[in-house]
Amino acid sequence: MLQVGVKALLQNKAGKYLLLRRNREKYKDIKGDWDIPGGRITPGTPHLENLKREIKEETGLNLEGELQLLAAQDILRIKGRHVVRLTYVGEIEGEPNLDTSENLEFRWFSLAELKGLGDDLDVYLKELVDKGVV
Repeated sequence: MLQVGVKALLQNKAGKYLLLRRNREKYKDIKGDWDIPGGRITPGTPHLENLKREIKEETGLNLEGELQLLAAQDILRIKGRHVVRLTYVGEIEGEPNLDTSENLEFRWFSLAELKGLGDDLDVYLKELVDKGVV
């Protein structure tokens, strides 16, 4: 089974990035508390349409302008299952209104602050930060 996930590193006009702190009751087995908005796509629906939907569901915000693809990562490769994650960067305006069943809080981080999160950062986003992709 192949699944595709889409995520977006969203930047505000001040140049800071939006991160969401995961609700540990829902995400018990995932490493790193801070992540970016996104999720798995619904087959048959364009992946960017899915990403815009996920951003709206998780933050209450509408994506501004165009997205730029940062990376495609193999995030899960086990027998019978393969998950690919597409991570984009884009701009957003406004303050999130979170659905706290998924994410408990949001915070805007500078690139230096984002790099300083270490293991508190989602493992796949951390990989991109550590490689200098972000």
